[in-house]
Amino acid sequence: MSSLTGAVFARQAQRQFAIVDAHAHAGPYSLFFIPDNGPDAMVRVMDRCGVSRTVFSSHLAIQLDASAGNDATAAAVSAHPGRLSGYLVVNPWQDPHAEVERYAGDPRFSGIKLHPSLHHYALTGPRYAAAFEYAAHTGCPVLTHTYAGSEWDDLSVVAAVAERYPNVTILAGHSGITPTGFDAAIAVARRMPNVVLEVCGSFIRGDDITRMVAELGPDRVVFGSDFPFIDLRMSLGRVIFAQLNDDERAAVLGGTMLSLLGRQRSAHDTLRGVA
Repeated sequence: MSSLTGAVFARQAQRQFAIVDAHAHAGPYSLFFIPDNGPDAMVRVMDRCGVSRTVFSSHLAIQLDASAGNDATAAAVSAHPGRLSGYLVVNPWQDPHAEVERYAGDPRFSGIKLHPSLHHYALTGPRYAAAFEYAAHTGCPVLTHTYAGSEWDDLSVVAAVAERYPNVTILAGHSGITPTGFDAAIAVARRMPNVVLEVCGSFIRGDDITRMVAELGPDRVVFGSDFPFIDLRMSLGRVIFAQLNDDERAAVLGGTMLSLLGRQRSAHDTLRGVA
């Protein structure tokens, strides 16, 4: 038994790997009640599970008010330096260029979050151009929601954007969500080297993660939880008990995401205000 699985069975926070959660949310959600939904609670759960850092977006930002939600994200990151990093949410219907410009170069934001299905706007649409152009300049990753079969963010749409912006790292959130979506996500990532699969979701299993790593390599797959929609322990367990060796598991749990974020931080210093 490894120290990682030993910590799980002992119900202790693991210390073997630097775990980075690449996909989480904070704040109240309009469609159902989420108790204790703030960033303080998120950090407490991270501590219990041995998660070093979480990159998250605000529910308010993705749902109703991108500007106010991004302000809340910035405040949360300031309150938890080193533990939380923000995704800047860009809503195509709420002046996307101005929102990118407002936080351009702010180190509290480590990437951009797009949710085409929620915003009913295709990932390939021109209103997302400011987000992708900023990412191309700074090297920050773009996390997009994906859903197999969606007219807004099917994997074929992700492939089209990846081809248009070959210098942008695109995190395919949920990897298509469904089993057929996983197949499509792997196929797209094999064809497009700038597409990285993020693995949170209700349908994904350890076997799916094992196959993604086997077909793409551990540097093309990142752990995400979708916390608080999905229990952080359950999302972690899918990776911890997947059939991966220690090096592969370390990369998926945090190494690959840290590498992506490292590229972005150096770019911020030299390209502040490019938007």
